Amino acid sequence: MERLQKILAQAGVASRRKCEEMILAGKVEVNGELVTTLGTKVDPATDIIKVSGRLIRGENKIYIMFNKPKGVITSASDDKGRKVVTDYLKGITERVYPVGRLDYDTEGLLLLTNDGEFANLLTHPKHHVPKTYLATVKGVPHGTALDKLKAGIKLEDGMTAPAEVEYKDVDEANKETVISITIHEGRNRQVRRMFEAIAHPVIRLKRISFGDILLQNLKRGSYRHLTKDEINHLQQIAKAGALRENTTRKDT
Repeated sequence: MERLQKILAQAGVASRRKCEEMILAGKVEVNGELVTTLGTKVDPATDIIKVSGRLIRGENKIYIMFNKPKGVITSASDDKGRKVVTDYLKGITERVYPVGRLDYDTEGLLLLTNDGEFANLLTHPKHHVPKTYLATVKGVPHGTALDKLKAGIKLEDGMTAPAEVEYKDVDEANKETVISITIHEGRNRQVRRMFEAIAHPVIRLKRISFGDILLQNLKRGSYRHLTKDEINHLQQIAKAGALRENTTRKDT
């Protein structure tokens, strides 16, 4: 059972506030009866909901993993005519939007959904959902430099949370290093700014996991639907992070 205004908003009728106004204005019926009380709970699977006589059908929730190529905008549209992630979602009729963002020049794992609560659960700062990237950086950072990232480093918008950092490969000829870095935040261009702060700017950046969901061998520009177990797992990680955050605050 969900609140009526929430069901209407999820079905794309209007914003939640506008849907509340429609209910108060007597424009919404449930099972043939006028409903004017905010907070009324309904079951979208069984109840017949109409707005101004028009039948409202609940939108199927979908959850997608996409391997975003470099040079693609993390958006459903772009006024400059550049490629956006939804250009690649052939066969998806539902209106989906990205869970968080990947920069224009960053590739890899991006989640998309039409479930607002799911998206908020995964992107809320207090939930600390881990995201892992492979960063190819200029030069070969010393261990002391990486230790700064592990401890948390000061950026213009404040200290970062501690990161997990590990060498993956060193190309002595080209003076480049591939480093795995796991962060638990979602600031704008965060990984790039962290490496700039230790004087080893990022050349290439690819996200390879979100929580414990791995990109693996999904081809660039391709997508697949998340399994039910994967969806549940991501929700559990986010809720566990929120619980740890609340516990820490109480202790302090």
